[in-house]
Parts: sequence; C-alpha cells; structure tokens
Amino acid sequence: MEVMHESVFVSGIRSFCKTFASLLGILLALVIAAFLYSIFSSPYQPQEKTTVTILPNLHREVAMQPYNSPVVLQINIHGVIGEPLLDTKTLDHILVDSRHGLFANNRVKAILLHLNTPGGSAFDSDNMYRLLKAYKEQYNVPVYGYVEGLCASGGMYISSACDKLYASPCSIVGSVGVIMGPFFNVVQGLDKLGIQAKVLSEGTHKDAMSPFRPWAPDEDASLKALMDFQYQRFVDIVAAAHPKLTREKLINEYGAEVFDVVKGEEFGYIDRGNVSYEETLQELMAAASIDPKTSYQVVELTPALGLASLLNNRESPLHSGKIEHEISVGPKSGYSHLQDPFAYLYIPGR
Repeated sequence: MEVMHESVFVSGIRSFCKTFASLLGILLALVIAAFLYSIFSSPYQPQEKTTVTILPNLHREVAMQPYNSPVVLQINIHGVIGEPLLDTKTLDHILVDSRHGLFANNRVKAILLHLNTPGGSAFDSDNMYRLLKAYKEQYNVPVYGYVEGLCASGGMYISSACDKLYASPCSIVGSVGVIMGPFFNVVQGLDKLGIQAKVLSEGTHKDAMSPFRPWAPDEDASLKALMDFQYQRFVDIVAAAHPKLTREKLINEYGAEVFDVVKGEEFGYIDRGNVSYEETLQELMAAASIDPKTSYQVVELTPALGLASLLNNRESPLHSGKIEHEISVGPKSGYSHLQDPFAYLYIPGR
C-alpha cells in the first residue's frame, strides 16, 4: 500500500484557497443583502440625521419618559454661527427630526434656545432666524431664549425669533451691526521687493479691493451698499422683536455696542436679566401648558457623527483624503472657516 505525502507548500496553497473562497462568499452575501435591502426598503422613509440626548428636568432628573409625554426641545447656539455644526443645515436637520420618530404626533411643545455666541455669518444668521420663525408659526409652539454668556450680533439676530429672551446675571448682549474684512493692500511692500502681481478680470470692479494694486476712491461703494442693506435688515428684525429698541435708538444711540444684562434689560435687548436657566424653563413650560408635576421630557438633538456621516461629509478627511493644519493668530482666531464675507459678528479688535 502506497501512502502519498502532501508537501507543506501544496497544503498551504490549499488552505489559502479555502480561506479566500470563504471570504469571497461572505462578501458576495453582503452585496446580495445590501441589494435586497435597497429594493425592499422604502426610499421615502426619512433618515434621522441627529442623535437624542436627554437633559435634566426641573427636578434635575434624567430619565426617559413615556412616548406620549410632551417634549421641550433645547437648541444650543454655542460658538461662531456658520462654522461646521452651527449652520443652517444643522438647524434644519434638528427641526425636521423633531417632527418624526421619537417625536412624532406633535410631541415637541416648546423650544428653548440656549445662547452663548459672538455671532457669525450674516447668511446663516438670517436663515436660522427664518427657520425658527417658520417652525414656531407652523406648529404653534412658544420659543424662549436663554443667554448664558454672550449673545452678540448674529446671536441677537437669531434670538429675535424668540417670544421671550432671558439672560444669566453675568451675560453680555448687543452688538447690532455688520462687519466685513479686514482688507489689506500690499502694493508698497511688493514694490520694495521688486515683485509685481496682476489679476485678470472682466467687468467693472470685478477685482474690487484687490491687495495687489492701489485702490480706487470709489471701488468699495458697492460693498458698502451691500453692507448697508444687511445692516438695515438686521435693525428691522431686532426692532420688530424688541418693542423698546426702536430703529432710531439702535442706529443713533446704542450702535453696535454690547451691554451687561442690567442695561440690556433697561434698553430692551432682553426681557429679563439675572434669571436662572430653571426659571426660564419653568416659564417656557407654563407658556406651552406643560404641567411640571406630570411626565415631560427635555431633550437636545445633535448632529449624528457616525461613520456614514463622516463618509458623506465632503469636508471630512475621510472623504477629501487630506488633513489641513492651521495656526490662527490674532483676533480672527476661531472663525477662519466662515465662507460668508458679511458677518454679524462681535470680535473685539477685529
């Protein structure tokens, strides 16, 4: 009887082939499963783009309540408006998700804006204000604002959607104004270095405020006209939301100054200063007819930051394939990613 002995090499090849075939089968099964899911799942089913965080109630309790309990939705306006995760798209996702899933059947009865912001993008400030205003009117929910820190410029713009605006004792409010720039001109410096630069453009003032040539006396006129348009709208929005703040006082007396809560209340920027978060929440719940003795929920919706979100985010390093390193120097630190040239922004020394 002849016994055949298999070489180690042949045995290894056989094992590799078996393993490869198994992995190929698993991959094929996953592809088939994904294909079947895409066929049978409804393309019209809304995909939630936020995650839910339960916040403490008036008794400092954090617990999930029954699904028929009324909900107070807290929306944080923290940081520079227009930066990632604090822009129009983010707020829109929050408001849309607040109407379905866990919050279907009109569970959200009130919105509490928690503000600590120097402002930011004029475009995002206006868009977010209008989103909140439309939501409030469509679903008939009260919106209160609570300032805990700084509510300046774009923060004042967005908070104009609130029915009431309260503030903590050490908060700062105000800065109704618009800013653009700074613009630099490096012509004289380049001349000393013997460097010349040319910008190719078509259309009058297409290269307005170019730093590489002397500025014409009137080339900033169109930009000033746009800024005036933005400013007049800002003043109108704030004056309409705060009856004591007339256009004349905002333009001629207070300007773009900031104030403590005592003067802020006196001048009409806020309804009440020296108020706690709990007091604000309690008054908001009363306005929404939510009984604090019964079950209710205070929640926060934040952007989902899972793997799918990172892959779908074109600014993510996973999508772009590059990592940017940046060193911010000077008063512009903290808002370098703003795409909007016009800013409702309070940054001293800008």
